[in-house]
This record gives sequence, C-alpha cells and structure tokens, in this order.
Amino acid sequence: MTLFQAIVLGIVQGLTEFLPVSSSAHLTLAPWLMRWQDPGLAFDVALHLGTLIALVWFFWQEWITLAKAFFGIVKKRRIETESERRFVWVVIATIPGGLAGYLLQDYAKNVFRSPMLIGAMLIVMGVILWAIDRAATQERGLETMRWTDAVVIGLAQMFAIVPGVSRSGSTITAGRALRFSREAAAVFSFLMSLPIITAAVLFEGRHAIQGGVSAPLIAGVVASAVSGWLAIAVLLKFVARHSYGVFALYRVVVGAAVVALAAYRG
Repeated sequence: MTLFQAIVLGIVQGLTEFLPVSSSAHLTLAPWLMRWQDPGLAFDVALHLGTLIALVWFFWQEWITLAKAFFGIVKKRRIETESERRFVWVVIATIPGGLAGYLLQDYAKNVFRSPMLIGAMLIVMGVILWAIDRAATQERGLETMRWTDAVVIGLAQMFAIVPGVSRSGSTITAGRALRFSREAAAVFSFLMSLPIITAAVLFEGRHAIQGGVSAPLIAGVVASAVSGWLAIAVLLKFVARHSYGVFALYRVVVGAAVVALAAYRG
C-alpha cells in the first residue's frame, strides 16, 4: 500500500460512505479495477475511522443533544421528549445491522467481495432506489418517526453487509418507502450509522494496525474524514431540492460496467 493508493482509497471511502452508492463496493472495486493489491477488509474498516470522524464533526450538536437525551432517560426512567425518542429509535435501528455484521463477518471478508455480485447489487439497488424515491411522497419529518419505522429501517441496514447494496442506500430507500422526506431519510441514515461504524472500527480496525500505524494508513484516514464531511454537506443540500435519481443512475451505469468487465476478465 503506497501513500498515493491510501489517499485515493481514503477519498473513495469518504465520498461513498454517505452517498447511496456503496462505499464497500467502491473500496473493493477500486483496487480490482486499477490492479492494485487488495488491502483487505481490515484496511477498509480502518478507513471508516475517517468517516466516523466526519460524522461526529458534522453532527456534533446533534450528538450532544442525543447524549443529554440518554442521561435524561436514565434519570427519569421514561421517554418524554422528541430527542429522547430519537435516541431510542437510533438504538433500535442499529440492532439488526449489528447482528448481521457479527453473524456474517466471514462472508463479508470473502464471499461477498465478488465483482460480479457487487455489480449486480449496484444495479438492483439502483433501480429500487429510483422507483421508491420517485413514487413515495415526502410528507413525514423525523419528529413523526415511530418504533416500527426504526425497525424497518434497521432491517434494511442488514442487507448492507453485501457490497453494492450500500448502508446509506438501503436505509435511505427504506426511509423514503416510509414516506419520510429525502432530507429526513438521509439525516436518520447518518445518525444510525454512528454505532455501526464505531463497532466496526473497534472490532475490525485493530487488524489494520497490527503491523503498526503507518503513514499511508494515517493519510487514508485523514482523506476519508475530509471527503466524508464534504459528502454529507453536499448530499443534504442536494436532496433538499433534487431527487436521488442521479445516484440511482450512477449505480446502474457503474454496476453494468463492472458486470461487463468481470465477464470479460473471466
């Protein structure tokens, strides 16, 4: 892993983690397309530290609010405010994805990293995202969320264990299917990603630093953090006025190209 390769992969991770295009797919495909040595899942997870930093950095006020909500629930032993309910919804939505990551981690490291499978999932989820985003209304904000909505979005996150599906893509699609506004679906997707990304970094990131903290690793994390912050800012501004159609089209085009190239390479 050279410094240049690490920075490129860090930027790829940061830009695609929060856009509904699948960061795991891009991190797997980038070395494959450029014929670099695959750095493996451990390095991919280490780059998630950068996106974790971006997430905390961008939503720092929201995290303070949710932390206060947690202590409020502990103190009162009941849920009363909107922020307290949102904290509980984030916890509920996190559980299915956490279970899927734990039970299917071996498949994620090997079986699910097939370029043909990734290309197919990019196409399938692109079509689903486009269809649901086009058909669903935007009548709901986060203040209308119920525990059943959190469960549905959490179940959608389970499928993100397969590269090409996209964690943000699956959760945003589920949110839109439940008629949440495009911006509300994106914000909740970002909020519920914090526990998952944190767990991945803690449990898998240690494998990436067994040989020591190198300059390429640090550069990759920094590149991931900066590009991740930009991706969040751009996406929230974009979906306030536009649909997710451009991301769906991008998925289909890239997926078709990957399938064709995988078939050509055999």
